[in-house]
Amino acid sequence: MIPQNENCYRLNHLENSWDIDTYVANGGYEVWKKVLAGEITPQEIIDEVKTSGIRGRGGAGFPTGLKWSFMNRNAPGPKYILCNSDEGEPGTFKDRDIMRYNPHQLVEGMMIAGYVIGACAGYNYIRGEFWEPYKRFDNAVNQAREAGLLGKNILGSGFDFDLYTHLGAGAYICGEETALIESVEGKKGQPRFKPPFPASYGLYGKPTTINNTETLASIPMILAKGGDWFADIGAPNAGGTKCYSVSGHISNPGNFEVRMGTPFKDLLELAGGVWKGRKLKAVIPGGSSTAVLPAEKALEMNMDYDSIAKAGSFLGAGSVIIMDDQTDMVRALERLTWFYYEESCGQCTPCREGTGWMYRVVHRIRQGKGRPEDIELLKDVSGKIMGRVICGLGDAAAIPVGSFLDHYEHEFRHYIEHGCSIFDRA
Repeated sequence: MIPQNENCYRLNHLENSWDIDTYVANGGYEVWKKVLAGEITPQEIIDEVKTSGIRGRGGAGFPTGLKWSFMNRNAPGPKYILCNSDEGEPGTFKDRDIMRYNPHQLVEGMMIAGYVIGACAGYNYIRGEFWEPYKRFDNAVNQAREAGLLGKNILGSGFDFDLYTHLGAGAYICGEETALIESVEGKKGQPRFKPPFPASYGLYGKPTTINNTETLASIPMILAKGGDWFADIGAPNAGGTKCYSVSGHISNPGNFEVRMGTPFKDLLELAGGVWKGRKLKAVIPGGSSTAVLPAEKALEMNMDYDSIAKAGSFLGAGSVIIMDDQTDMVRALERLTWFYYEESCGQCTPCREGTGWMYRVVHRIRQGKGRPEDIELLKDVSGKIMGRVICGLGDAAAIPVGSFLDHYEHEFRHYIEHGCSIFDRA
């Protein structure tokens, strides 16, 4: 772990960390009060966030301060801040813990973001299965409102702002920001064509800024301790700490907040190492939509955007899936292709049809009925999806297929030639 004075989630070790009294006793809402008192201007906040180097923690990695600067806070009419807590990708489970144990930090972060962009309201879109996190966050909103920190003319500042909790229905596609907007509006959760982008035409057709849970929850600490503090505990081009969700064949799965740029091997050790005394075979470093890496590459990389990109994958949401040396990579890809086939919203033909094709071909290979030409068929189908759909789900489905074949094609060919896994050779 990291020293207590360097982490963003300072309350996790405390009893009732989700209660407003605990949060206030540990410096909570002090930044918000300074903002309302005019001690920090919106531009100063944006500058501090830019200095921090924080990038979107939901997967895209876009610089947060730059994103906020796109909004004209003085433009007439309502504006909105949206928090994307629709954490639906396999391997991701950090945001739900933020809402469980630090909901007020997220509330304060959303309020600050709302003030910066001149929003009248904020919405937190929470995945439908997250009932406990939903209750914790909704209770935090109600506590903040009862304390006079939300609503009309907050603390006599003349600023009106309120927060609302929106529970989704468990559709992975609603993690895409425009599909999320459609869902909040009561429509079918399908992505919009862009442009126009949400900053100009978002929720209810009004300017909207959308950030991930971890991103917004980091803001109060950045402003309390300074952008330079946050930048200094990170890596070049990646400021601050990061919550990594480590799962799979690992002895101690869970969420680990470490510095950006921490060596992967150190994170692996922190999570107890590969389980059952086995060896590391492969790692998916950023959630199921990022490319799989063989052990030798993973063990040389650091956990930051540039280092993981150099290794051949993406940091994504920081969702690290560990695979041991007994993993059947054909079965693993079969499960991933099934997920994307089931979760495609069906709006784009390449994704709607292509995800089904990829699953059926991998499934056929895994059943021992594969054909020699199936390898090229998979590469062809995945290539025809990439870059030809409205949102990123098509690419997210195609990337695992390409990377699994890049590194483990021999396992697929063994299934085709022998009708079984490489582990069944005997």
